[in-house]
Amino acid sequence: MFTEANTVEAYLYDLLSGPATSSSVNVVREPEAAYGRSRKGIGWRRIASAEIPRQHQDVLVESWVREALIRLNPEIAAQPDRADEVLYKLRAIVLSVRSDGLIRANEEMMAWIKSERSMPFGQNNEHVPVRLVDFDNLDQNQYVITQQFTFRAGSAERRADLVLLVNGLPLVLIEAKTPTRSAVSWVDGALQVHDDYEKHVPELFVCNVFSVATEGKEYRYGSLGLPIKDWGPWNLEDDGDALKHPLKGLKLAAESMLRPHVVLDILANFTLFATNKKKQRIKIICRYQQYEAANKIVERVLAGYPKKGLIWHFQGSGKSLLMVFAAQKLRLHPRLKNPTVLIVVDRVDLDTQITGTFTGADIPNLEKADSRDKLRQLLAQDVRKIIITTIFKFGEADGVLNDRGNIIALVDEAHRTQEGDLGRKMRDALPNAFLFGLTGTPINRFDRNTFYAFGAEEDDKGYLSRYGFEESIRDGATLKLHFEPRLLELHIDKAAIDAAFKEMTGGLSDLDRDNLGKTAAKMAVLVKTPERIRRVCEDIVQHFQSKVEPNGFKGQIVTFDRESCLLYKQELDKLLPPEASDIVMTVNANEPQYRAYARTRDEEERLLDRFRDPNDPLKLIIVTSKLLTGFDAPILQAMYLDKPLRDHTLLQAICRVNRTYSEQKTHGLIVDYLGIFDDVAKALEFDDKSVTAVVSNIQELKDRLPEAMQKCLAFFVGVDRTVEGYEGLIAAQQCLPNNEVRDNFAVEYSLLNKLWEAISPDPILGEYEKDYKWLSQVYQSVQPSSGHGKLIWHSLGAKTIELIHQNVHVDAVRDDLDTLVLDADLLEAVLSNPDPKKAKEIEIKVARRLRKHLGNPKFKALSERLDALRDRFESGVLNSVEFLKQLLQLAKEVLQAEKETPPEEDEDRGKAALTELFNEVKTAETPIIVERVVADIDEIVRLVRFPGWQDTLAGEREIKKALRKSLFKYKLHADEELFEKAYSYIRQYY
Repeated sequence: MFTEANTVEAYLYDLLSGPATSSSVNVVREPEAAYGRSRKGIGWRRIASAEIPRQHQDVLVESWVREALIRLNPEIAAQPDRADEVLYKLRAIVLSVRSDGLIRANEEMMAWIKSERSMPFGQNNEHVPVRLVDFDNLDQNQYVITQQFTFRAGSAERRADLVLLVNGLPLVLIEAKTPTRSAVSWVDGALQVHDDYEKHVPELFVCNVFSVATEGKEYRYGSLGLPIKDWGPWNLEDDGDALKHPLKGLKLAAESMLRPHVVLDILANFTLFATNKKKQRIKIICRYQQYEAANKIVERVLAGYPKKGLIWHFQGSGKSLLMVFAAQKLRLHPRLKNPTVLIVVDRVDLDTQITGTFTGADIPNLEKADSRDKLRQLLAQDVRKIIITTIFKFGEADGVLNDRGNIIALVDEAHRTQEGDLGRKMRDALPNAFLFGLTGTPINRFDRNTFYAFGAEEDDKGYLSRYGFEESIRDGATLKLHFEPRLLELHIDKAAIDAAFKEMTGGLSDLDRDNLGKTAAKMAVLVKTPERIRRVCEDIVQHFQSKVEPNGFKGQIVTFDRESCLLYKQELDKLLPPEASDIVMTVNANEPQYRAYARTRDEEERLLDRFRDPNDPLKLIIVTSKLLTGFDAPILQAMYLDKPLRDHTLLQAICRVNRTYSEQKTHGLIVDYLGIFDDVAKALEFDDKSVTAVVSNIQELKDRLPEAMQKCLAFFVGVDRTVEGYEGLIAAQQCLPNNEVRDNFAVEYSLLNKLWEAISPDPILGEYEKDYKWLSQVYQSVQPSSGHGKLIWHSLGAKTIELIHQNVHVDAVRDDLDTLVLDADLLEAVLSNPDPKKAKEIEIKVARRLRKHLGNPKFKALSERLDALRDRFESGVLNSVEFLKQLLQLAKEVLQAEKETPPEEDEDRGKAALTELFNEVKTAETPIIVERVVADIDEIVRLVRFPGWQDTLAGEREIKKALRKSLFKYKLHADEELFEKAYSYIRQYY
């Protein structure tokens, strides 16, 4: 196992640069700053940080950058002092990070590294591109890895575990945690990078491509500003048994992703800067399946044969971005001589999702071909750009559009090329082009056209690249799906559903009643009886309000047809305020009955943005076929399904709810009112049998509850759970004698907490409620006061907190630390007769005090001392008297520190934290006056709060209300992440 001397950091250092050799006198050492890939390790040369020619406040190793500029640019080699002009520009970018923000500085630096910036160094002062890195001949670059890389910005100094430098530019930072206790995980490393380093020493990240966090078991990486929950694994070389050998998994990931050519490939071809909905610049970096599939597409085009390939990547795992990365790399590849890339989408609304992804990411040379003539014209003129068009432009006529060989078409949702032989028509129109089909659902063998157009016989199972839902869920790219059958007595006969479905195929357009066949019409009557609709709507509201809304999620209702949409809306308006629900559907010109819901594309997008906004009263969206594909709203958790769907259509529809959102969203839920899932295998009939495992009955979670509960209670054999106050807590904590046992308990409790939040409310929980409440309180009482171990020691779910606070007597757990430490007689008594229970009680009280000051550097050291003190006592280094003495000494220091930190100072730190937070979200579009916002929040919170408000439900509710009011005033209420952060600061400091 790892120890302090044999750390994860040392292991990675050796892996990347080869084991250190002890240099004996007569060995010829490699020249220090030699360039080219090293023959040891995976190509990096190891240089001790003390030997790198830089000061602690320098981000760039300027002498190495200068050497590279001279080596790679003939114009600079001719006049070496020109290198200083370039360095002057690079230094300016590093300095700009404090004014322009990290993302913009990083974007500008990346443009320089990719030779997109020029200087007047040519003949007659002509501008020529400057090369900092050679992407064509990789052995022209210098690759260095170093350990404990110290960087100082003003008074802030941070030391990165490992840094990878190319030509003197720090491109990758690796935070390797040594798991001294099992609670420490990659999450702690990632938090350090994201919350601490990027905030306090942003200069260090101006050249950053990505950062890595690992504790030897899991390997995760993320780009600048990426929330921790979105940091992804790199399982490219995974052969299945990496899961059994954690170290092997780390080795495979690091050896695959951290090779010099991969790091530079990600920098050049798999990094995007885009503007998000909040008008902020963000940086996007590929997930490994996008990297692999895009490179396979490029390799196939370079090889020239076969001229097709089928890519199945599960719904929600990032196909739009995969197309952007592939298009970008194909266009820039020197050997492809500027090809034409066609992005083919299959219907109008996907057009916006993909086009949005491309335009948001500022991809240059983009054309839209919205008619077949425009498409023919662009291809005939040999336009070498990225052209976006829809599949239907190929169905509009027959014959050849263009027979060039360097046209590459990427076709989204390829399985729909079934309809009307579109796949064949496309191949006829572009006889020599490369056709790549992407799909989020697997392709069946009987989909002849799709295989004819895209499937290459050479590929295993017909797929060039496959990323199934098992991988997607394992990597955390998407969530598991559960279905919950409701109102069984209203379920409709199986045979009727199947027959109706067959008649409704083509059921993707909003069908009208007169097109319905007889069977479907009969079914429509059954489904739309007023009594049935009333009961379904009542059930939806009851289910939504008790299960979905408490955790802040929203719902989508899928009805039989457009008329049903109106009927549901009328019924829901009797049960909820009218603004809580809305309908989205296609409306044609001559349909007065639906006119109220006719919207332009912009109006519809605005409505959907309201739906995505957690603070908007719009909670339920009613549809029949719109928004069942390509609609992305991570806040959507529950789909209420009352329409016969099958196979592709069903799989695509239910995947609307599988997007990750927040820690509380552990799965997507489909509430089934028709009985579609009574036979999952029949509802999802694919050649790839694994698909039936995509969705499972929520009953499975309920079945797992008793065992999860037992595993938690097993830690406390013989403890009387009816004892309240400190007595009860002490007895419980004595069953968790050290960090290892505590962490094991936390792992089991985390699992139980997830199950509880997913099932609650449910009558089955009644019998477990008391035990669960007790376990939750024990879990909270043993959380590390230093805030380490975030993966398993986290905040509780909304329903659990509600339960704990239900009937709390605030005085059950008294806080009399002050009197205890200051009363000399009492102290004398305690020390002369050391009672282990008393020591435990004091320890609990000190820990509680320290938790109140999480985030205050003055108390952080005290928290860490308490952790260390407890460890020494538990491992037998200290006897109980000594432990008690040191504990009381620590308690005194905590009280002293509290005295020296007047509440005002805590509140000033609160104001400072809030100021920093709002400065981050300020954009040209929201030119808020930060001081004013902070002063407003500060004032209203002081008015509303009362002592101990953090421990009561009413207090939390009032403060949240006050905060929302303040944010609303400045139009900042739509940003949920901002609200959560601001609230956590208020909770901590006020």
